[in-house]
Amino acid sequence: MKDILLGIDEGVERAVTQATTVLDLFDPGAARVHLFHSFVDNPEGATITRVQAVKRARELLEDAGVDVQLHEASGPAEVTLLETAAEVDADLVCVAGRKRSPAGKVLFGSTSQSVVLDADRPVMVCGTSETED
Repeated sequence: MKDILLGIDEGVERAVTQATTVLDLFDPGAARVHLFHSFVDNPEGATITRVQAVKRARELLEDAGVDVQLHEASGPAEVTLLETAAEVDADLVCVAGRKRSPAGKVLFGSTSQSVVLDADRPVMVCGTSETED
């Protein structure tokens, strides 16, 4: 059984891309997928089950027969995602890349880039056609 950790942000299209990529690459019966969302600022006390992107990814994966587990944390996503990867002993971490302008990269940084550089396990980056500045 492969344990795959998907770092899900607020982007539904990115979450769908991650889920469908996992379904394309792994046998649903031989994979356990951990959906992870990090709340940086959560004054209303939302939970992972209320995040639309997580709901959609979960639906796609469970409909295909994948065992799905949910994980959430508070703090910087690049840190909490890797902590969760260690906790679940993930065989693979999957993040969604974003197309950003050079100015956007400088101003906002890149969670995906930090995860790739700091991970002690394989990381897969799924891209979408979404663009952010």
